[in-house]
Amino acid sequence: MGLVVAATVWLAATNQLVLYIHPRYIVFTIVMAVLALILVIASVTGRFRHEDDEAPPRGVPRVLSILALVIASALALAMVALPPATLTSATASQRDINSTSVGPQTQSVSDAENAPADAFSNFTVVDWASLLRQTVDPGFYEAKSVDVVGFVTPDADDPQNVFYVSRFVVTCCAVDAQPAGVPVYLPDWSSVHAADDWVRVTGEFAVNGSDRSQQPLAIVPDAVTAVEQPSEPYLY
Repeated sequence: MGLVVAATVWLAATNQLVLYIHPRYIVFTIVMAVLALILVIASVTGRFRHEDDEAPPRGVPRVLSILALVIASALALAMVALPPATLTSATASQRDINSTSVGPQTQSVSDAENAPADAFSNFTVVDWASLLRQTVDPGFYEAKSVDVVGFVTPDADDPQNVFYVSRFVVTCCAVDAQPAGVPVYLPDWSSVHAADDWVRVTGEFAVNGSDRSQQPLAIVPDAVTAVEQPSEPYLY
């Protein structure tokens, strides 16, 4: 327990705990981990042997105790030595992009209609995905510039010409992460980019040029530029 708790504190100190849980729970997790570590240390250092204590078990029970310690040590070391990986396009495909509501804090059609022109450059993938769930009227998106960052997820219906620029939305932890994405129409995109590459896409929405994709609208990009994965790859 002490090894696992120490590894958790180390992940928090190196800003990697956000790959597992929502930032709102970081402080709570650190506090509880420190308390647990104190209790573990107190438990180990506070053990006193008495003359009337029974002899420690030998044989199979001792072997099992050693085996448990080895497994716990290997788990803790793996948490530290192996860099935590973000969820990928494979997970996004399994969980169906935009299959659920992307959250109450995202943009609404009425708010977007009254927003100034420069506000759209700050819209995230989740904001645009939310708007696309509400309306696919091409007129609504006219003259609204898109500038988003996400990872590449091929469109299942037309993977040669359409991909989603995607992000995961985390409510509690990575286990409940839901993918949100915005379709991008870029014929033969895989000749330049690969699935799971992080990209910045700029452009505007238009009628999807693909005759196989089920998405009525898509970004027609002015540029698709490779970028580094953000330090906080999930949106909240």
